[in-house]
Amino acid sequence: MSKILLPSLLTLLVFSVLTGIVYPLVVTGIAAVCCAHSAGGSLILQGDRLVGSALLGQPFEDPKYFWSRPSATTPQPYNGASSTGSNLGPTNPAQIDAVKMRIATLQQADPDDKLPVPVDLVTASASGLDPHISPAGAEYQVTRVARARGIDPDRLRGLIAAHTQSRQWGVFGEPRVNVLELNLALDGLH
Repeated sequence: MSKILLPSLLTLLVFSVLTGIVYPLVVTGIAAVCCAHSAGGSLILQGDRLVGSALLGQPFEDPKYFWSRPSATTPQPYNGASSTGSNLGPTNPAQIDAVKMRIATLQQADPDDKLPVPVDLVTASASGLDPHISPAGAEYQVTRVARARGIDPDRLRGLIAAHTQSRQWGVFGEPRVNVLELNLALDGLH
């Protein structure tokens, strides 16, 4: 029995050290060297103050800011500790009511805007933490933000264009605008 037990325990110990300590340290080290910003959470600082992460959505409700994609996390929206979607299907009455309410909120904030409401402004992402909106979602909000800030709408469109990220490697995903980064740039306008 000791012929089997001792090699088994030694194998368990070696693989525990390799997979529990060595491998995570190597992967963490490689990530810190190759992609330090992402590995560190893509944190955004203003001076010494942490204002958020480029990877996590945040709520913006003031009319002078571009609003984020809705969040379905619980117990509060944009809860980074509870990344989840609502799991409601497109024909679920609760989902339909939530979308109608979000459309009404957008239309009340800018009653003169007659553009169709982009779907990403009224539906939550699967994670509930999506930091991006579509360029159409940003364009839909230009009139409201321009009026609230007293800024020329074309200047805002230029800011949106400057903060629009293209498809990854030209193939994957869709063009997108990081709402936090756009709003921070907006605050920096003079």
